[in-house]
Amino acid sequence: MSAIESVLHESRVFAPSAEAAAGAAISGMDAYRALMAEAERDYDGFWAKLARETLSWRKPFSKVLDETNAPFYTWFEDGELNASHNCLDRHVEAGNGDRTALIFEADGGEVTRVTYQDLLQRVCRFANALKRRGVKKGDRVVIYMPMSVEGVVAMQACARIGAPHSVVFGGFSSKSLNERLVDVGAVALVTADEQMRGGKALPLKRIADEALAMGGCEAVQSVFVYRRTGGEVEWHAPRDIWMDEAAAQEADTCAPEWVGAEHPLFVLYTSGSTGKPKGVQHSTGGYLLWAAQTIKWTFDWKPSDVFWCTADIGWVTGHTYITYGPLALGATQVVFEGVPTYPDGGRFWNMIEKHKVSVFYTAPTAIRSLIKIAEADAKVHPRSYDLSSLRILGTVGEPINPEAWIWYHEQVGGSRCPVVDTWWQTETGGHMIAPMPGATPLVPGSCTLPLPGIMAAIVDETGQDVPNGQGGILVVKRPWPAMLRTVWGDPERYKKSYFPAELGGKLYLAGDGSVRDKETGYFTIMGRIDDVLNVSGHRLGTMEIESALVSNPIVAEAAVVGRPDDTTGEAVVAFVVLKRPRPEGEEAVKLANELRAWVGKEIGPIAKPKDVRFGDNLPKTRSGKIMRRLLRSLAKGEEITQDVSTLENPAILEQLAQGR
Repeated sequence: MSAIESVLHESRVFAPSAEAAAGAAISGMDAYRALMAEAERDYDGFWAKLARETLSWRKPFSKVLDETNAPFYTWFEDGELNASHNCLDRHVEAGNGDRTALIFEADGGEVTRVTYQDLLQRVCRFANALKRRGVKKGDRVVIYMPMSVEGVVAMQACARIGAPHSVVFGGFSSKSLNERLVDVGAVALVTADEQMRGGKALPLKRIADEALAMGGCEAVQSVFVYRRTGGEVEWHAPRDIWMDEAAAQEADTCAPEWVGAEHPLFVLYTSGSTGKPKGVQHSTGGYLLWAAQTIKWTFDWKPSDVFWCTADIGWVTGHTYITYGPLALGATQVVFEGVPTYPDGGRFWNMIEKHKVSVFYTAPTAIRSLIKIAEADAKVHPRSYDLSSLRILGTVGEPINPEAWIWYHEQVGGSRCPVVDTWWQTETGGHMIAPMPGATPLVPGSCTLPLPGIMAAIVDETGQDVPNGQGGILVVKRPWPAMLRTVWGDPERYKKSYFPAELGGKLYLAGDGSVRDKETGYFTIMGRIDDVLNVSGHRLGTMEIESALVSNPIVAEAAVVGRPDDTTGEAVVAFVVLKRPRPEGEEAVKLANELRAWVGKEIGPIAKPKDVRFGDNLPKTRSGKIMRRLLRSLAKGEEITQDVSTLENPAILEQLAQGR
């Protein structure tokens, strides 16, 4: 039985415990259905009420949803607010300045605690430093940082002065960083001397310097450098300035820049099927509302919780569920630097025990890798730690297979913590389909039902609804406040990618295939319908990886597909044609390793192919189109049963199959 079939035939149901239901803000399915009915009955009123209850507005809004320029929807557009004020000032003003905001644990285990008062002052000082260097409202700032308090400070400082930020994951290459600096038109860059990961120092400043030297980003006038390790770096004065020295010269107060609700809060790049990353643009008001509201619903958040999302701020999960959502609620949260397997495979469980974490949110990839380690070494098994503080577990980034779900539920949650499997995307801003722990009966492998106000559906290629039990394309039928507003600088790509004409131009295309259970209506995500791979929860465009491979002087042609992987969910498989005779034996192994390293340098380590196969050519139709469906079958080790009569070179299939 395949992984998908096992999910679809999953019969185990885990009803909310009496304890979870009794204390929940949304308790029982009747309460959930009432919220859904309220949204359907008065869509504008539903969202307006949430926005007024959840956020602090400098100028109240009178408009809610404006659909006159669909699909360029706007929300609360005549209202004014500031994201940083909502995340910091209002909690301090309410007398909660002494509450712990961040519990930061560094790669080596050192712990730093930061209160809301401390965080506000640090953000204000850096916001003033940005302004002193000429950064103003509307200017874009790129952040290329390790996981750190300073990373959160940099993001919040940008929000404070109305300068949209664009965070680039610290594992990306100089070329990837350069592309994003150029596309977003950055005027400043915030980086670090180095980052620590698994006990190893990795250069960030050097990569940043390489990116800037590539050209196209001459608008970058300032580079702020966080002193993480004290490692030696090249210095380019007056452009470069130490972040701590710049902040130390400034006052610890900075009036927030009040902006319209539609003012861009950030641009975050995500892989697209055309090769060029898409700059997903999010607004301030609608995004912040949903960041906070989804924590309330999906994690049944309580002021006494210690929340821990293990994501990196370079991804949207780190934006929504570290930098903005928890802080908007005044939550106490753990932030960590490093990897779950250093100094050993018990890092997560040790931190949960040490910091008394109650809500834990991580990726299925991490869970699967820790299962292997834990089952092989009792010392780092979750049962060797006191995890009694946990009350809710969550997963993010990709569907979780039922076996990993059960292990997570039993071994980490002690069979008492609900597991909330969340489906959402960079583009959606926050959770879209996810259980409510006090209301939704759980089925391992299913993200269950849409959150209140989210009108999700499954349609065919023409946009018509399909019956439950029949697979199709996942769409959202109505706009919602946290949706992306456009693709930065490319509105046509926004329309074509997310509101395609073939679906009528008004359905949001998620890009995932899905099926709903015939009886419960629960959603199960089946995987991408386009050429985007999901590796360890990171979206990678096949075209992006192919372009990197072909840029190598020895490569003539390349095709990249994905195959299921027990650890990473999906693995990258590259089929390569060289400009020289096809290598065999040790030479093939050597060249495969060289090409893996090349992709790592061009894009980043996460994009390295797990399998590189060499062929004299690729399977193509007589018109020259690469038959990717055949390559997917070869990558999985399946026997080719499809019709290959249109192939120009059917013999190549055997050659590529033997290259496993």
